[in-house]
Amino acid sequence: GLQHVVEMDFTAEPAAAPVPKPAAKPAAKKSSAAAKTEDTAGLNKLGIQTPKSADFSEWYTEVVLKSELLSRYDVSGCYIVRPRAYFVWQQIQEFFDAGIKGMGVKNCYFPMFVSSQVLEREKDHIEGFAPEVAWVTRAGSKELNEPLAIRPTSETVMYPYFGDWIRSHRDLPLRLNQWCSVVRWEFKNPQPFLRTREFLWQEGHCAYFGKEQAMRETLEVLTLYRRVYEELLAVPVIEGEKSEKEKFAGGVTTTTVEGFIPDTGRGIQGGTSHYLGQNFSKMFNVVVEDPASEAGAERAKLYVHQASWGLSTRTIGVMVMLHSDDKGLVLPPRVAETQVIIVPCGVNAKTTSEQRAAINDACLSVEARLRIVGVRAEADLRDDKTPAFKFNHWELRGVPIRIEIGPKDLESHIVTTIRRDTGARDAVQTDALETTVPLMMVTMQ
Repeated sequence: GLQHVVEMDFTAEPAAAPVPKPAAKPAAKKSSAAAKTEDTAGLNKLGIQTPKSADFSEWYTEVVLKSELLSRYDVSGCYIVRPRAYFVWQQIQEFFDAGIKGMGVKNCYFPMFVSSQVLEREKDHIEGFAPEVAWVTRAGSKELNEPLAIRPTSETVMYPYFGDWIRSHRDLPLRLNQWCSVVRWEFKNPQPFLRTREFLWQEGHCAYFGKEQAMRETLEVLTLYRRVYEELLAVPVIEGEKSEKEKFAGGVTTTTVEGFIPDTGRGIQGGTSHYLGQNFSKMFNVVVEDPASEAGAERAKLYVHQASWGLSTRTIGVMVMLHSDDKGLVLPPRVAETQVIIVPCGVNAKTTSEQRAAINDACLSVEARLRIVGVRAEADLRDDKTPAFKFNHWELRGVPIRIEIGPKDLESHIVTTIRRDTGARDAVQTDALETTVPLMMVTMQ
């Protein structure tokens, strides 16, 4: 397996530009909202200004912001996850949730707050997260009697209750997962999706009678993580094991899926699955009686074996870095909120209203036909934008396939398809769209 994989180490983002002073002419005055969008060089222009090969970090930031995956927030290191990115996350959720439910894992939800007393019970574990823990110390104007931590992960949140719920070996295995957000505060150089103070993730926490069962689950989940990357995001990854220095704090073994970003020549962690051994069950007294003990005698107590595993919205960042280009975002069809955009073309000042209506109706007809066969299609009929503007607009946002329909296409009963990933153009008979477009998406994926 992998013994050592270097995580991406981007250079610092450019410092936020000062909010511009009001100009003498009212027309030149910028609103505060507009000023917020211009805190990185090039973000006030429509297209990607920085080539991927020139400054990877700046290019990446431009892509995720201009493609409307994220927007900046007024708390440093936090971002707004916009619908296009949240749709990708929902596809990951649906795929992974079906996988773990098939394994027998059940979903739950634990509170985000952790008392300092509970958090400090596992010193080895908490030392690994201590610099990142955010604390709530006041409610309104009143100081809290005891500071409350906001979960950086949930071992110390959940495991005290495992001890209450597990009374016998018959209560095992206990297999839980929760979809939530976590907060890890102290870090340098925040990077969208990759290194943020709050992020969305899932975390699974399971207890077993023996090591073999817990380790088997650790590897099963790792394979499921690999499938998320390869089958949904079209990102090749390698399964492996972290070094002793890099493994999860308090764990015995940390397994990982690692991606490779050719443009930087470095690996990046994609998701981790941990065998925790009996470390946490000893700390939180999660024990069962030994069923092999002789009847009538006081039965020996055995500590359970545990596994935990987590996958976050970092997945989206890895996908963006690998696939996207100098035109903007490139999305695999399976996770694209809009898979096909349909643009009317060939409309000019000489076009009659009847011709314009016929082209628009043809676009809407293609949209409806594709939706019937499960393709997420959308017709862009904005009359204040040129076709060229629309081409660039949707290329920047990563829509996998563009369909162009013009007057000559109507006469010939064809449309033109353009792939976002390769730029390949093809003429397609309109009566073959329901089979040709889905097949094209399978090929792209």
